[in-house]
Amino acid sequence: MSLPYKIATLLYCFNERDEVLLLERLQAPNQGLWSPPGGKLKTETGESPHACACREAEEEMGLSLAPTDLHLTGLVSEHGYQGQSHWLMFLFEVRPKLTAVPPPCVEGRFAFYSRPMLATLALPRTDLEKLWPWFWAHRGGFFAAHCRCQLDETHEWTLAESRFLELAPSANTLSSPPLHPSHHDRSYGRTHH
Repeated sequence: MSLPYKIATLLYCFNERDEVLLLERLQAPNQGLWSPPGGKLKTETGESPHACACREAEEEMGLSLAPTDLHLTGLVSEHGYQGQSHWLMFLFEVRPKLTAVPPPCVEGRFAFYSRPMLATLALPRTDLEKLWPWFWAHRGGFFAAHCRCQLDETHEWTLAESRFLELAPSANTLSSPPLHPSHHDRSYGRTHH
């Protein structure tokens, strides 16, 4: 199927209670659904996935991140998502914990949710099926997966690589100082995706 190929980052941010920050999207794709913040790479400038994730964190949430603040947890390709495009997505966990909910932006509004609460939210089907279960299972590790999306939503998934984090019971390699979203230099009038 000849469709455009899009490359994006997703940012999995947590607070001190280990609740995940989600964005209720106002724009396509996934309009009206809850998903991690993030956005498309600026491929025309050769932007790297880490640089894109840092840029999106600043633009959507007012967070100043360095590439070292990110852990690449997953790499996911989706063939024919919603029959409109192919996607390559870099799933990053943000190491510093957030201390507040970022203000709304042009992409939507934010809220923190506990892991059990995710089951009660309107989530993209592919996220619900595999991305969230694989993210939780590989948190601190890494996975790579491919989804052959079907219009009838009977998706075919392949887990190509799977590495789990092995920690001593008290160790936590993903800890960093907490972050508070800044409220300066916000550009709400532009669309970044």
